[in-house]
Amino acid sequence: MKTIGLIGGMSWESTVPYYRQINETVREQLGGLHSAKIALVSVDFHEVEALQRAGDWEAAGVLLAQAARNVAAAGADFIVLCTNTMHKVAGAIEAAVDIPLLHIADPTAAAIRAAGCTTVGLLGTRFTMEQPFYRERLGEHGLEVVTPEQEDREIVHRIIYEELCLGRIEPASRTAYRRIMENLAARGAQAIILGCTEITLLVNGYDAPVPLFDTTAIHARHAALHAIGAA
Repeated sequence: MKTIGLIGGMSWESTVPYYRQINETVREQLGGLHSAKIALVSVDFHEVEALQRAGDWEAAGVLLAQAARNVAAAGADFIVLCTNTMHKVAGAIEAAVDIPLLHIADPTAAAIRAAGCTTVGLLGTRFTMEQPFYRERLGEHGLEVVTPEQEDREIVHRIIYEELCLGRIEPASRTAYRRIMENLAARGAQAIILGCTEITLLVNGYDAPVPLFDTTAIHARHAALHAIGAA
């Protein structure tokens, strides 16, 4: 079994399901008392968020590159970055170590294509929804990406940082996400990517008129299967 190098803490609320779902998948696949071999480095999200807000992605890349070196030094065979947004600095991470990074968008796109969908809505932080690093990666898999209108993007972003990252689950926010997802479907989205690892704390498949693709669950399962040679 390979050792998974997790870089978490962005936020820790979503790192917890990564750890749980990876171990559940290993147990499901191998049975008995098997569990995953994991090296985890968890960063202080306060520092990361301040760099995001300042637009200092270079410094954020330096910070996560060091986290990557730390998990590599701990014996990791590959890296799983437990966040969508910070894949913006995936290149800095990959340049820092000699072990591969399993990019979150790749297994997500594969799952969407396997379901027969080609046009997908994207929810996430405003960085993920508005900047090209994530949408272009999905485009490489032949997916057309639809994002909410600007006002709704601000709502999605605010709820992530001011509520979900703090463990707050508000019924009014669930209602807002439902409305936004309905709008994405009306604009042609055949499915919707929950492209922030905290969003599944708020909504699930019962809240949307089209299938939802949970990047946390997809990424975690892919990492576990890769670790045991079943991916």
